[in-house]
Amino acid sequence: MFVTPGTTPDVGHTLTRTAAERIARNWPVLLLNGVLLVVAGFLIFSIDWTVSELATFLGALFIFQGVVEAMTTGIDARARRANVVAGLLSIATGIVIIAWPAPGVLAVAIFLGAWLIVSGTVGIAGAFAARRLLPDWWLLLILGVVEIPLGVLALAAPGATLAALITVAGIWAVVIGVIRIVIAFQIKSLPADVDQAFSAARNGAVTRSSGPPKRAAVGQS
Repeated sequence: MFVTPGTTPDVGHTLTRTAAERIARNWPVLLLNGVLLVVAGFLIFSIDWTVSELATFLGALFIFQGVVEAMTTGIDARARRANVVAGLLSIATGIVIIAWPAPGVLAVAIFLGAWLIVSGTVGIAGAFAARRLLPDWWLLLILGVVEIPLGVLALAAPGATLAALITVAGIWAVVIGVIRIVIAFQIKSLPADVDQAFSAARNGAVTRSSGPPKRAAVGQS
């Protein structure tokens, strides 16, 4: 989401601070995304759905997720392009599910499971790519780790029931929504964290260099 595999961010203060500010600008969108996902999860559990209604609702969620993904900015243009591509794929998946004539439980399960597995795999790769940039990169890792088994669960039973789909979709929406809310507040404070770390490193360097001169240098002309 924020860094693509193979990206090596500059660890200098200026560029790192700039990258931190760029990433931090995503926090309101991620917060809104998380809140709406949690609400959607509770709606999934509380409404007596038909297959067609659930397919339409999940399709709308895919489209919403795709828009959020496409709007997310990363550390560089490469991450931005990756987010746009992932967002467009999610939007296309949502449109197909909604436009599918009389979708069956199996069709919805296949779309939901495949999308969760792909999304989780990309999320895990992005998390490891961000481990040297984001102090809380493990939150992104949790996103992927949660999505993959839920996707496998949706695909595991060819005779998937509507109740099983509701369970998978509801758990996914609530858990991912909560994690995204936490990530939103984490990246909001990222620039301040970078400044604090840089200040601590600089003060440490000054302290180490402010001791008495080496004896060999005393009295040299």
